[in-house]
Amino acid sequence: MTLETGAFWGLAAVLLASSLAVVLTRNLFHSVLYLAVAIVATGGVFLLLDAAFLFGVQLLLYAGGVVTIVVFAIMLTERLVGEGIGQTSRYLINGAVVSVAVFVGVLLFVGQAPLPAARRPLGADVTRALGELLLTRYVLAFELLAVLLVTALLGALYLARTDE
Repeated sequence: MTLETGAFWGLAAVLLASSLAVVLTRNLFHSVLYLAVAIVATGGVFLLLDAAFLFGVQLLLYAGGVVTIVVFAIMLTERLVGEGIGQTSRYLINGAVVSVAVFVGVLLFVGQAPLPAARRPLGADVTRALGELLLTRYVLAFELLAVLLVTALLGALYLARTDE
């Protein structure tokens, strides 16, 4: 087993454990912290795939931005409600059955694909190609995401203000 394979399986175990903890933890704040661990582990998988730019975006945008916004939302909601908010997992068995079925389907699909013996080197500068796509073909989605995040921040500021 190579170091890359070992790192992948280690990240996969961390990702699986933290994803289960997100769903099964009753404390909502702890669930968000486990979500941050899952996001960082996903970024590690991007790093193993030689996508350093996507690793950075994963850490900055999701682990840094989205998790921070969710933590603020929890704090603001608890302040408005006046008590701690717990998380309840309804339909846990149904969700587990659907998850196992999807997992088996993905395994069957991936099992049919022929896997290459060695990983091919990347042909071009992936970061440059991704930047060009974000600023040409996907510019509308990119800008709409920015407007959505700014709107969420403005909504959080409005809810956080005092009436005094």
